[in-house]
Amino acid sequence: MARRAQLPRLGWVGGALYDVVTLARCGILTPGSPIRMARQVLSLTTWGLGLAGELRQAAVRSPSTVAVVDEAQGEVTYAELYDRSLRVAAVLHSHGLRPGSRIGLLARNHVGAVEVMAAASALGVDLVLLNTGLSGPQLEHVVADQGLADVVYDSEFAGVVEGLPAGLSRETSEDLAAAALASSTPREPTVPERPGRTIILTSGTTGVPKGATRRTPRGLSPLTTVVGRIPFRVKDRILVIAPIFHTWGFGALQVALAMRSTVILQRRFDAKAARDALDRYQPQVVFAIPVMLQRMMELPGDPSERARRALRVVATSGSAFPSGFTTRFMDAYGDVLYNLYGSTEASWVCIATPADLRRHPDTAGTPPHGTRVAILGPDGRPVPEGAVGRIFAGNELVFEGYTSGESKEFVEGMVSTGDLGHFSDGLYFVDGRADDMVVSGGENVYPGEVESTLMAHPAVREVAVVGVPDPEFGQRLAAYIVLASGAALTADDVRQHVRDTLARHAVPRDVVFVEELPRNITGKVLNRHLRENHGQHRGKRSHGAHPDA
Repeated sequence: MARRAQLPRLGWVGGALYDVVTLARCGILTPGSPIRMARQVLSLTTWGLGLAGELRQAAVRSPSTVAVVDEAQGEVTYAELYDRSLRVAAVLHSHGLRPGSRIGLLARNHVGAVEVMAAASALGVDLVLLNTGLSGPQLEHVVADQGLADVVYDSEFAGVVEGLPAGLSRETSEDLAAAALASSTPREPTVPERPGRTIILTSGTTGVPKGATRRTPRGLSPLTTVVGRIPFRVKDRILVIAPIFHTWGFGALQVALAMRSTVILQRRFDAKAARDALDRYQPQVVFAIPVMLQRMMELPGDPSERARRALRVVATSGSAFPSGFTTRFMDAYGDVLYNLYGSTEASWVCIATPADLRRHPDTAGTPPHGTRVAILGPDGRPVPEGAVGRIFAGNELVFEGYTSGESKEFVEGMVSTGDLGHFSDGLYFVDGRADDMVVSGGENVYPGEVESTLMAHPAVREVAVVGVPDPEFGQRLAAYIVLASGAALTADDVRQHVRDTLARHAVPRDVVFVEELPRNITGKVLNRHLRENHGQHRGKRSHGAHPDA
């Protein structure tokens, strides 16, 4: 059976009905002051679902609700956040920024960063979210590539920005906030003719990060698509530990402001601090990336009972979970895990619910409302059920192209995610990156399958499997392994474990024990780094027991 998933087209009336029912179920349409409700609807219809519109509607409907809990500045209400964002917008406007201007934001998770994001949206300014892990040379490349007119940065990154061109306008987020607070009360802004676009950098796992342009939605469908599958509720307390420059962290802000929720921000991720925040604030929702949950699970002890009782949703995205981890996490925290599979270019593709993950712990789930997914073969046609092919996806937030003018492959309005996957038992599965597939001795090997097998070994904490050049077979597999605390394992043990489960050609010829895997700031393993430096690693310790065993 060929696999091309497409939800029924409901038409304008059916789509509107779905939106209304979904918004009512999550509490957005609960009764309130008629005047405030009217102003709320007017804000959304006028400004759309950009951060400016979402913040404005929240401020007029629930002005005294706490919008942000900042670990340094404390609580900020929606009325205060809206006022502060307008003041920041006024300062940026005085610096010559106009609709179509492009600025960069290099900041950690704090209320000042949210104010800059909302201000850029209100001005119609394009905002490039800069990865806090960028080196100086990488930042210089991004600034030139994106044509930035201004860079707002946290003072801790002064050393990173010092190499930028002298003519580039720049200011610290701290100085900008101080200037905004000292400014006079700003006038209500007018809606820009051209809404500002948010440009999110790709993760850069295969090279220099590229800018992917995301349109600002005017309707409510993107919001209802997500809340229709993940049970967010109005005025939830939301702990955001994913970085807000990342697609998922930025998405958390969009959901939170639209739902008039309280966002709890921590500047840097720390596993213990995150778990302590669960107990202190008792959030109903957590936004995280998978490696963060892994680190929290490694802490001694269990989450408190009151934290478990409050928690309803742990929403993750950004990278794959180790095989079987989702079940272990839900055994500890409850059936609250929702994992969104997507990409910077495709936005969301599939969402796995707790029920899906209990059924198949490694599934990507199914497409949410309004999303099409297809598994295509080399000829561009759907492959049979169970067969591996390339994943394509389409929805109304598919990216508009890279800012460089390049794009990705499209088929019938669906963009390539760059991943391989298959459909089985009513669910979708991701088998790995298409460019990570290894051809060894004429056999196709999917590193993800080998990684899942090795993660099932109790002595393995983390693993990455990559293909490296081989003079005889073209390519061979190299397994990089981080052992669990106190565990011992030999290279022969590793090979035998794979040999007992998978085909012979899937057995890694090289086994490298390392202290940690190289990751970017969003937790993705840098396989490119492993491949490029394989000779150095192999010469140090490719065989035998872990040096700490």
